[in-house]
Amino acid sequence: MRKILAGPADRLPRPPYDAEIDAIFKALGGMPERYEVERLRKDASARTQPLTSALLADKSINVEDITIPGPRQSLTISVVRPLAPADKSRPCIFYVHGGAMVAADRFAGLDTSVTWAREFSAITISVEYGRAPENTGTEPAEDCYAALLWTSKHMSELGIDPDRLLLYGTSAGGGLAAATALMARDRRGPRLCGLVLECPMLDDRNEKVSSQQFSTGPFYNSTLNKFAWRCLLGERAGGSAVSEYEAPARAQDLSRMPPTFLDCASAEPFRDEIVAFASKLWEGGVQAELHVWPGGPHGYDRIIPTAPFAILARQTRLAWIRRAFQTI
Repeated sequence: MRKILAGPADRLPRPPYDAEIDAIFKALGGMPERYEVERLRKDASARTQPLTSALLADKSINVEDITIPGPRQSLTISVVRPLAPADKSRPCIFYVHGGAMVAADRFAGLDTSVTWAREFSAITISVEYGRAPENTGTEPAEDCYAALLWTSKHMSELGIDPDRLLLYGTSAGGGLAAATALMARDRRGPRLCGLVLECPMLDDRNEKVSSQQFSTGPFYNSTLNKFAWRCLLGERAGGSAVSEYEAPARAQDLSRMPPTFLDCASAEPFRDEIVAFASKLWEGGVQAELHVWPGGPHGYDRIIPTAPFAILARQTRLAWIRRAFQTI
């Protein structure tokens, strides 16, 4: 069991929460006294289960589980296909779930695949990568890359258009998606038409201003973030011996990355590392689009999906994906 005590008080003033979020913040109160992997997994499962049940019962799509070879052991992927007939191959969104590197499973957030099937007639593939602390260092990212590589070699039988393969990651999955894209670039692997990083977890150092502003509170904070990175990296977290395949913010060169969409909220610990990553993409000559949504904490899209800024954020992501698929 991995535990960490609650962190110090935030050292800098915070940007305000949106009024709807602020009401939830006040109702939730403080942060836990300690974080434990088992508790985080139990909470994540409780949140995901109703949405997973609804996904599996949805009559507009089919969900198939496939076992594929992995770098250390077999991996399971879930393939979500629209049931509506298609007269040509479909675009594919290769999805990497969140969960602070330690929690959740391939179905976390996968309910969005129903929207992608409706909007783009897209196939979604989600991989069950190895979670920390049982899997450490580059191992979770290597799992994701292996599954992406397998997908690229089976596009014809899966009915996927090879020109419309897009990589999408949320939170910890966003960091893993960025690492996977770096691997694809460096190893001359699958060609991606786009990369979507939704509130990605990129930097193990927790040094940015936003990390200091949000070290406490009931939403995802930098104290929990430090715990998550320690589960993945152990004593190396925050030190000099961390690679870009473990923490993508460590990358010095982001040239030749695919067109990238990044978003985050103004009131979350990841904000400044995401802004810095976008700037590094631009420095490398990459086409990148960045949105910082005002007033939201990390995970705002799930915490209060009916908030106007959350609705706008989802619409903006969909519009960017549509353009990525149409510009081929």
